Amino acid sequence: MTQKELSQQIKLKKSFLCVGLDIDLEKIPPHLLQEEDPMFAFAKAIIDTTHDLCVAYKPNTAFFEAYGVKGWQSLEKTIQYLNKNYPDHFTIADAKRGDIGNTSTRYAKAFFEDLNFDSVTIAPYMGKDSVEPFLEFEDKFAILLALTSNAGAFDFQTKTIDRLPLYQQVLKTTSQYKNSERLMYVVGATKAEYLQDIRKIVPDSFLLVPGVGAQGGSLEEVYKYGANDQVGLLVNSSRGIIYASQQEDFAEAARAKAMQMQVEMATLLRL
Repeated sequence: MTQKELSQQIKLKKSFLCVGLDIDLEKIPPHLLQEEDPMFAFAKAIIDTTHDLCVAYKPNTAFFEAYGVKGWQSLEKTIQYLNKNYPDHFTIADAKRGDIGNTSTRYAKAFFEDLNFDSVTIAPYMGKDSVEPFLEFEDKFAILLALTSNAGAFDFQTKTIDRLPLYQQVLKTTSQYKNSERLMYVVGATKAEYLQDIRKIVPDSFLLVPGVGAQGGSLEEVYKYGANDQVGLLVNSSRGIIYASQQEDFAEAARAKAMQMQVEMATLLRL
């Protein structure tokens, strides 16, 4: 999916919602544990009841990898189901990869070619030769960790170097990389006050924004300070949607939470 197509979906659905699939077998409804593949059964039900309210899905690969081969097979089935049945959705492998040279190329091939995700999250700490291999794939995107929503973000990301916070150095430097138009950035909703400065550096890039909902971020503030002419935002909600209920009505409860966010987004888009 291209960035233009993603923007079109946002306008069509009046939504910039991304549903995070952080699937924990200890939190899904107990009756699903009787299924042959409980993780996929849960993911499929969430996708089927929320697809018209969101424009993106973000499986967190750690939750699948934790269950070994079976978990990886569940991830494969989930992305295959999305690509076959809902190809108008942007898909994000939340894998937070990043290594030099051929290793990054292999990570990119795994997620872009084998699994056919539209994008993958990566850590920029190792610099140019760890990021650019992900940018060699046409119509695929690398989503760089810039300013994250966790408390530990202040350990490094906001430290000043050469009169600029480190996260701003990351934005400025990576925007000069080859094929940088294929870069997106992670900016936590709990850091909404930083969005104005971020937009001065990367005015046209899409921002993936976690932290609305369970982590306390404000959707209104994120939109106010982070939206651009094409909206340019993917606001992610994981636990707040997928674990709205742990009973047999879990899918309907997830839909209700997703609809609540979509209605708020539609209101903001009309302003």
